[in-house]
Amino acid sequence: MTLPSLLLLLFAVFSSAAGQIMLKHGMKTAAATADAAGGSLAVRAVTTPWVVVGLTVFALSAVAWMTTLARVPLSIAYPFNALGYLVVVLAAASVLHERTSPWTWAGSLLVVAGLVTVFYGQRN
Repeated sequence: MTLPSLLLLLFAVFSSAAGQIMLKHGMKTAAATADAAGGSLAVRAVTTPWVVVGLTVFALSAVAWMTTLARVPLSIAYPFNALGYLVVVLAAASVLHERTSPWTWAGSLLVVAGLVTVFYGQRN
């Protein structure tokens, strides 16, 4: 895999994770507003800036992912989604202050170990 392809792949994974965190934050805000003021959650969601930006970032990550798939074998690219899982768990705990258990962290480390195994296995 070339360096530009790797960078594109990492951009796709990290921007997807960032979009998910933005969507989660925006939907918490939209749900709280809908509960407090009434109205439709769907209407609140599409008018919440974090949701709109999150969807935009997520769409951008989808374009980057499709471009990655045109350049990198799926058997190499897809395991990198595991890195996105780790980023989401880290951000959920640190940015959104969600509770995580030791089992979540242990599972996340196993997923990353699998990613490292696939990555280095493809290089040989």
